[in-house]
Amino acid sequence: MRVDRVRLRNFKCYGDADLSLDRGVTVVHGVNGSGKSTLLEAVFFALYGSKALDDRTLDDVITTGEEDAEIELWFAHDGRSYRVERELKLRGDRAVTTKCVLETPDETIEGARDVRREVRTLLRMDADAFVNCAYVRQGEVNKLIHASPSDRQDMIDDLLQLGALEDYRERASDARLGVKSVLDGRREVLENLRTQVENKESQDLHEQLNDLESRRRELSAEIDRFEDQREQARETLEAAEDVLDRHEETRTEIETLESEIEELREKIAETEREREDTKDEIRSLEERRTKLAAERDELLEGADLDLVDPDRDAIDDRIETLEARDEELRDDLEDVRVAITEKNGEIDRLREEAADLESDAAEARTEAADLESQLSADEEAIDERETKLDDLESEIETARASFDDASVEVGDAADHLADLEAEREALTDEIGDVTADIRTAENAIEDGETLLEEGKCPECGQPVEDSPHVDVLDEKREQLAELEDRRDELQREREELDERIERAEALREAERRIDRLADNRDNLEQLLAEKRETVAERREQCERLRESAAEDERDAEAKRNEADALEESVAETRTGLGEINTERGEIRGDLETLERLAEIADERADLAGEAETLRERRADWETMNDERREQLSAKRDRKRELESEFDEDRVEAARDDKQNAESYIEKVDEKLSALEERRDEVQGRIGRVEEKLEDLERLRDRLEAAERRCEKLESLYEEAETLQATYGDLRAELRQRNVETLERLLNETFDLVYQNDSYAGIDLDGDYRLTVYQKDGEPLDPEQLSGGERALFNLSLRCAIYRLLAEGVEGTAPMPPLILDEPTVFLDSGHVTRLVSLVESMRGLGVEQIVVVSHDEELVGAADSIVRVEKDATSNRSRLERGEPPEAALLAPE
Repeated sequence: MRVDRVRLRNFKCYGDADLSLDRGVTVVHGVNGSGKSTLLEAVFFALYGSKALDDRTLDDVITTGEEDAEIELWFAHDGRSYRVERELKLRGDRAVTTKCVLETPDETIEGARDVRREVRTLLRMDADAFVNCAYVRQGEVNKLIHASPSDRQDMIDDLLQLGALEDYRERASDARLGVKSVLDGRREVLENLRTQVENKESQDLHEQLNDLESRRRELSAEIDRFEDQREQARETLEAAEDVLDRHEETRTEIETLESEIEELREKIAETEREREDTKDEIRSLEERRTKLAAERDELLEGADLDLVDPDRDAIDDRIETLEARDEELRDDLEDVRVAITEKNGEIDRLREEAADLESDAAEARTEAADLESQLSADEEAIDERETKLDDLESEIETARASFDDASVEVGDAADHLADLEAEREALTDEIGDVTADIRTAENAIEDGETLLEEGKCPECGQPVEDSPHVDVLDEKREQLAELEDRRDELQREREELDERIERAEALREAERRIDRLADNRDNLEQLLAEKRETVAERREQCERLRESAAEDERDAEAKRNEADALEESVAETRTGLGEINTERGEIRGDLETLERLAEIADERADLAGEAETLRERRADWETMNDERREQLSAKRDRKRELESEFDEDRVEAARDDKQNAESYIEKVDEKLSALEERRDEVQGRIGRVEEKLEDLERLRDRLEAAERRCEKLESLYEEAETLQATYGDLRAELRQRNVETLERLLNETFDLVYQNDSYAGIDLDGDYRLTVYQKDGEPLDPEQLSGGERALFNLSLRCAIYRLLAEGVEGTAPMPPLILDEPTVFLDSGHVTRLVSLVESMRGLGVEQIVVVSHDEELVGAADSIVRVEKDATSNRSRLERGEPPEAALLAPE
C-alpha cells in the first residue's frame, strides 16, 4: 500500500493543505506543535473515520471557528488506485459526517460504515492493526526496553494482536459458565416435569372417561324418547290450532264485510249530497258572470276609448298603443332632464376651473417673489466658495513642499513604505531564528555542563573516561558567541530601519493629505459650477411664472362669461317639462280603465271554466255511485255464503284437543330439562377429564423437549470447555512462533544497522526477555547499552515487529507505509547515520514508502523528499511547503 496524496480543508490546525507523497523516504520537518503529526492523523481518519480518533470525537476534527471540514485521500494498493473523501459539518454543538465516499476501480461506495468495512477488507486490517503496524510512535518503543518481561510480553502480544486470543478465551470461559447456569436451570425444570407426568398418570383418566361416556349415552337415549312423544303432542296441537284459526278467520271476514257494506252505503249517500251542492255552486257562478258584464258596459259608456269591439284582443291592442306613446313621452322627458343636468354640470365645471386658474395665478406670483429673494443669497454663496477654492490651492502647494528634500516623488510613498515594512519583517524573522538557535545552544551547553559535572560525556551521556567528545562544550560556546554577535548586528540594522520607516510614514501621511485636499478642491469646483447654473435657472423660472400668472387670469375671465350664458339656456329648457307631464297624466287614466276591462274579461272566462268543471264532476260522481251499488250487492252475497259455513261443534272439539296437548308438552319439557341438565353435567365432567388428558400429553411433549434441550446444553458445555482450551493453546503456539520469527527478524535488522564486531546477536526467549550478546559472548541487558545505542536498538526492535505484522508469519501480507515519529530524540549525530542505515534496510526489504516525522535538521539531508510544516502565530494555522533535501542521494537505492 502507498499513500499518494492527501488534501485537507479546515482539519484541526490546517485551513487548506494539499500534499503529495512519493515513493522512498519522506521527512516531515517542523518545530514541535507545528502540526506534523496532524498530517498522519488525517491519513488514518480518511481511511477509518471516527475509529482512528482514539478518545476524541468528530467535534475535535473541525478547525476551531469553522462550520465544516473536508478530507480527501488518494492511495494505491496491490497496483490499483483508490480515492476516499469525507466531509463533516457542525449541527448545533456536535459534528456529523455529511459525506463519505470511496471510489475504487470497480465501483463507488457511500456511507461511513460501508466505506470503513471496505477499507478493512481491502487492507486486511482494522484501524488498531493499521496504526500498530505502520506507526512507530515516539515513546512507545522505550516502553518495550524498560518494561518487565511480563509487561513486555503483554505489550508485544497487543502489538501482534495476540491479546484478541486471550479475549476470545475469556469469552469462551464466560460462555461455558453461562451454559452451565442454563443447564442447571433446565435440569430443575426437567425433574419438575417428570413429577407432574407421574401424578397425572396415577389418576386413571382413561377409565374415568369411559364410565362418563357410557352414562352420557344412556341419558341421550332417554331424552330422544321423550322428544319423540313431545313431537306427536305438538302435531295434535297444530291441527287444533289450525281449526280454531280458520274459524277465527271466517268470523273476522264476516265482521269486515258488514263494516264495508255500511261504509259503501254512507259513501253513496254522501256523493249524492255533493252533487246537489255542486248544482247550486254552478248557479252562483253564472250570476257573477252576469254582474261583470254589466260593469264592463258601464266602463265603456263612461270612457272615450274609441273601441269598435270591446273584446280582450282589442283592449290589449289599445293598451299597447297608449303604453308606446307614454314611453315616447318618458324618453322626451328624460332627454330634457339630462340636458338641464349636463348644462348645470358644465356651469359648475367652468366656475371651478375659473377659480383654480385664479388660484394658480396667485401661487405663481408668490413663487416668483420667493425666487427673487433667493437669488441674492445664491450670489453671496458663490463668492464664499470662490474664496475657499483659493485657500485649498495654497494648502496643496504647502503639502507638496514636504517632498522637496525626499528621495521619493509624490505618489510613490505608499510603495516605498511597504518595501521598508517587508524588509523589517524579514529582518525580524531572521532575529527570531537566531534567537531560537541561541536558546538551543544555551540549553545544550547547560545539559552538557550538567553531564560533565556528573562525570559523563556531554554528547553521548557515557562516562568521560576514554571518551573523545569532552571538547564539544568549547565548540558550542564559540557557536553561542557567534550567534549572539549576529543577533546584536541584526538588532542595530532593525533600529536604523525603524527610523527610515518613521520618515516614510510621515511622507505617506503627507501624500494622503494632498489626495484629500485635491478631492475637496474638485468637489468645490463642481459645486460652484452647479450653483451658477442654479442662479441662471431661477431667473428664467421667475419670468416664466409671471407670464403663466397673467395667462391664467385671462382664461378665468373667459370661463366665467361662458357659465353665465349657459344659465340663461337652462331657464328656457325648463318651460317644456309641464306640457309633457300633462299629456302623460291623460294617458295613465285611459290605461287604468283598459286594464280593468281586461281583468273583467279574464274573470268571466275563469268563471265559465269553473262552471264547466263542476258539471263534469257531477257526471263523474253519478258514475262512481253506480259502481258502488254493484260492489254493495256482491258483498251482501259473500256474507250470506260465510254465515252458512259456520260449525260450533267442530270448534269446541278443537279447543279441547289444544288444551290437552299444551298440558302434556309442558310436563314433557320439565322432564327433558332435568335430563338435559344431568347430561350437561356428565358432558362437563367428560371435558375436564379430556383437558387433563391433553395436559398429560403436553407435559409429555415438554418432558421430551426438556430432555433434548439438556442433552444439547451438555454437548454445548463440553464444546465451550474445548474452545476455551483451544484458544489458550493457540495463543501459546502463536506466541512461540512469533517469538522465533521476531528473534530472527530482530537479528537481521540489528545486523544491518551494526555492521561491525561490537555485538554477536540478540536472544528473545519465550517470556520475551531480551539479551544482547557481545562478540566475546558476554550477555548484556538492553538497559546497559549507551543512550544512542539503546534508542537505536529500540527502533530496530520496533521495525522487526513492523516486518512481522506486515509480512505475517508466512510472509504473504502486503507492506503498508512505515511511519517513524521523532526517532532521533535520544540519538546523537553518530547514531543518526545508523538510523539512516536502518531506514535504508527497511526499504531494501520491500517497504515502498517510509515517512519520518522529525524536527531534527540532521535528518533532513538524508531524505528523498522534504515536507516542511510551519504554523502562523497570528492565525494559528499550519501550512505545508515541499522542498528538495540537499543530500537526497544518501538514501537513494544502489
